[in-house]
Amino acid sequence: MSLPTASHVRQQFLDFFASKGHHIVPSAPLVVKDDPTLLFINSGMAPFKDYFLGNRPAPYNRIADTQKCLRVSGKHNDLEEVGYDTYHHTMFEMLGNWSFGDYFKKDAINWAWELLTEVYKLDKDRLYVTYFEGDAGDGTGPDTETQDLWRQYTTDDRILPGNKKDNFWEMGDTGPCGPCTEIHIDLRSEEERAAKSGRELVNADHPQVVEVWNNVFMEFQRLADKSLIKLPAQSVDTGMGFERLMMAVSGVKSNYDTDVFQPLIQFIAKEAGVQYHGTSPATVNDQPATENERTDIAIRVLADHIRAIAFTIADGQLPSNVKAGYVIRRILRRAVRYAFSSLNQKQPFLYKLVPVLADQMAGIFPELKAQQAFVTRVIEEEEIAFLKTLETGLRRLDALEEIARQNGGVIDGQTAFELSDTFGFPFDLTALIAREKGLTVDEAGFEKALAAQKNRSRNAQETEQSDWVTVRDTDAPNVFVGYDQDEATAHLLRYRKVDKKGKTEYQLVFDQTPFYAESGGQIGDTGFVESDFEKLRVIDTKKENDLIIHTTLDLPQELTAEFRARPDAARRALIKNNHTATHLLQAALRRVLGEHVQQKGSLVNEKLLRFDFSHFTKVTDAQLREIEAIVNERIRQQIPLDERRNVPIAEAKNLGAMALFGEKYGDFVRVITFDKDYSVELCGGLHVPNTGAIGYFKITSESAVGAGVRRIEAVTAGAAEAFVDQQLDLLSQVREALGNPQHLLPSLEKQTEEIAALRKQIESFAQQSLNQQKAQLAGQVKALNGINFLAAQVQATSADDLKKLAYDLRQQVPNLVLVLGAELDGKPQLAVMLDDDIAKAGKLNATTLVRELAKEIQGGGGGQPFFATAGGKNVAGLGAAIAKAEKLVAANG
Repeated sequence: MSLPTASHVRQQFLDFFASKGHHIVPSAPLVVKDDPTLLFINSGMAPFKDYFLGNRPAPYNRIADTQKCLRVSGKHNDLEEVGYDTYHHTMFEMLGNWSFGDYFKKDAINWAWELLTEVYKLDKDRLYVTYFEGDAGDGTGPDTETQDLWRQYTTDDRILPGNKKDNFWEMGDTGPCGPCTEIHIDLRSEEERAAKSGRELVNADHPQVVEVWNNVFMEFQRLADKSLIKLPAQSVDTGMGFERLMMAVSGVKSNYDTDVFQPLIQFIAKEAGVQYHGTSPATVNDQPATENERTDIAIRVLADHIRAIAFTIADGQLPSNVKAGYVIRRILRRAVRYAFSSLNQKQPFLYKLVPVLADQMAGIFPELKAQQAFVTRVIEEEEIAFLKTLETGLRRLDALEEIARQNGGVIDGQTAFELSDTFGFPFDLTALIAREKGLTVDEAGFEKALAAQKNRSRNAQETEQSDWVTVRDTDAPNVFVGYDQDEATAHLLRYRKVDKKGKTEYQLVFDQTPFYAESGGQIGDTGFVESDFEKLRVIDTKKENDLIIHTTLDLPQELTAEFRARPDAARRALIKNNHTATHLLQAALRRVLGEHVQQKGSLVNEKLLRFDFSHFTKVTDAQLREIEAIVNERIRQQIPLDERRNVPIAEAKNLGAMALFGEKYGDFVRVITFDKDYSVELCGGLHVPNTGAIGYFKITSESAVGAGVRRIEAVTAGAAEAFVDQQLDLLSQVREALGNPQHLLPSLEKQTEEIAALRKQIESFAQQSLNQQKAQLAGQVKALNGINFLAAQVQATSADDLKKLAYDLRQQVPNLVLVLGAELDGKPQLAVMLDDDIAKAGKLNATTLVRELAKEIQGGGGGQPFFATAGGKNVAGLGAAIAKAEKLVAANG
């Protein structure tokens, strides 16, 4: 059975309401920018909240749309159900039609019934509707108006009263509200329906008796004292879950069996080498009993979660450890965990789904397609980071299983916190895994541990000792001394061998080191470790599990020797310049663009600095010049570095310190200040002793990297001077090419004007030539099988000229079959034009003719039945193509 396509069903909704006088508006972004009560759009009405609240007038009285929504946090939290049942989702589309003081109950109900039963052809005998039964506490009676309106379309046994919980919708504790009418559909089999009436299952959480559409009639205002007053203007707010609608119109039992999800599901199954069976436990508490169920749940989780992840990133929210960013990271990690454990995907997998989703949604939500590369990269990087800790954490949880069973089947809260703190496992992920094992987690104990150790410095993950060869057995941590020392004595504690693309590297851990490990956007140091026996080059320094790891191409011959660790001082000085310049840049951005600017990513190396930040429009040239001037002014002021270590986090915040992307902070932090009124940041990186050391700062580019994220690249010191020299050299070359005029800009403008005038002359000459050729060609037309035929090689300067000549001749000569050839920039070009009546007759086709003729010029082409063109490689074949044209027309005409 061929399923209805999501794009068609969605468009039917929009077209229907457009025919009813509604203005179709695009979906608002998922990420909420200006509402402190919401992290994400969680309902169709959320973008119109200001209209209902009266904060601003609605631009149209009637609106319809499909709105991206996300429900994973707060009051509406569906995350735990996703994947287990057939209808809960993180991101979903909400189709809606809206009336702002225009139509009310009568039209809303009429159109809802018309769309469902006449456009979507849903079986009326499977539909049930509800109305508000009233509430004594609010002093509201039953909504008999709605009840009576429904009696025009269905029978009383299908019109059900509903309580305040189900049939009275409120925006919040205060504000516009009103009764609502829901439309439910019974998708069960005939046998199930015969055994039990669908009316008994309405609003009973049955997976096949589901609400399809909710029409809210905004007629009251809830006041702070909880009383209700009538609104001066009545409005309609409706929401129809698109995924559930697709299930209904497709005649299937699960949202996941529709065209909304099947492209993703089939791709996941194929890519993972598994099969999707369509099984589903009834509720989240039912444990998957078979391997097929476990596989299906994982596939559904991935198909659902990638939508939420990809569109949220596209709408400007990057994964992070706070607020909305943490919600997205939590969803992403839940998906990675399912791919890892149920689909055996040990490498990044989710990011592969982005192109499938982007193509699927390009017609209605083009923002993902437009940012496909950026979104893909963000997701892949998140997967890589989490996979590093996932396998070890899962083994840790497996080891705890027996202890938990001895503890009454409960994983204690301290252990759950340690899993979160050490392995990056959110509490809900631990609870999910525990539930699958038939265990529970002590949530109260977890919250207690979290409160007691909230800002504790955590280990990234537990070291697998089997990977390491121990040289010195010690529990003491390796220490970074690079803030105070440019070199240090060091002893090797452990090492491991790494084979990488046929190349062997060694990773070394010393008891202390001045080498800075890559962190917070700053790349790791390079340099040398040297003993009395040898000198080894350190090609990179990274951090793993709080270990500072030095990568070398060779293993020391004398493992127990005393080493001198020396980072490359010149390279480090350039990195310091760029890191400090990044701090100065961020402060300048906030001054020029506004306080909304937040760091979204950075790269600091010896060559350049790259800074990603939140901003929603291109930074103008004038703004860039102002930003650059502010930074250079601070450099010239030679502001000394104010470095404070072990500052209590609360005190640091009171100082106004800004946290940088990619850093994790404990109870005590390092605060970097360059003028307490200018730049104060929490930072673990390396910096210049005073800003004068930077010398000079120059922005080289400004660009977009995603929705709401801009990027600035810049250079400092010698690199900045070199960049300016290159620009001056280029300017000098331009001046020389123009004859070294005294005033360059007027000279350039004069040259541009002269070129434009010459171009016009050329175009005029070309037009004269075409006119002359047209007159000559019209006289060469001959009769052939009852038509006018002409095939000729002509002079033209462009494909447009050739096309214009063909159209002009067709207009001048009736019943014409025309073939023209020309050499354009050394390459052959053919054009075939047919009179409309000849093309409609069907014996001759311009596309067929041009493809056959193109063989003579070693090319190909195409077009429409009446006009087609072809290009090729063989200019010498033009004559043969022209000669061949008459034979083809004679044979087929």
